[in-house]
Amino acid sequence: MGALAELVRAPAALTVLGDTVAGAAAAGTPLRGRRWALPLASVAFYWAGMALNDWADRELDAVERPERPIPSGRMSAGAALATGGALTVAGLGLAGFGGGRRTLRVAVPLAAAICAYDTKLKGTAAGPSGMAACRALDVLLGAGGRWRDAAPAAAALGVHTLGVTALSAGEVHGGSPRTAGAALAGTAAATVLAVAGRARRRAHRLTGLAFAGGYAATVGIAQYEAAGSPSAPRVRAATMAGIHGMVPLQASLAARHGAVRTAAVLAGALPLARRLARKVSPT
Repeated sequence: MGALAELVRAPAALTVLGDTVAGAAAAGTPLRGRRWALPLASVAFYWAGMALNDWADRELDAVERPERPIPSGRMSAGAALATGGALTVAGLGLAGFGGGRRTLRVAVPLAAAICAYDTKLKGTAAGPSGMAACRALDVLLGAGGRWRDAAPAAAALGVHTLGVTALSAGEVHGGSPRTAGAALAGTAAATVLAVAGRARRRAHRLTGLAFAGGYAATVGIAQYEAAGSPSAPRVRAATMAGIHGMVPLQASLAARHGAVRTAAVLAGALPLARRLARKVSPT
């Protein structure tokens, strides 16, 4: 079970629960009843992507990260591939249960995008854009078919993911000031997207601004430090800050669109995610 949790980066799934929440709030279709299965679909897709990632990277990990489940011999490559496939099917099933055919119109491309990233795009110039597309589609998963309304929220998470993914390429050997600076610019753009536009009430806007400020500060500081000295440890720290930074960004988007209580619950999961990251790395 420990190897399985490490394979799928189990605790990091806490950072994807808010994707569909933010998408639903932005689209004006709050999660109710069966639609609460959609955050679980996001978790299944996330875990599937992590399992497929390690399956695809098994030869590289044998050199760079031999402690991971497959190269260390704690899990076979076949078991990892089967885990990724089973979780993908689970994600599609949960998406169909929670949102019907409209949601499956997003879930199927999302599953395809995850597979394409892990097997073809990762490590190429198109890799960060591919991962950003996965995250944006995950936000749209909660929109209930009102994809245009949820597009700004999807763009905010997509831009953030683009920067974090590009920066993460330097986790092992170090990065470059230019890449870290670009990630920092992406954080600034995501912050603007999160707070732009009209909120339903003044309290919603203020709460959204507070969460956005927390996001910009925690992620931006780590990326600024990486830009000044892009060593592998600093890049890893900035990458982890970026992964955890998904949560306040999601909370900001949800709160600005009226889902203040849900945003507070999302924010409450962040300390738990950080604590669990000490046992199972999200990167």
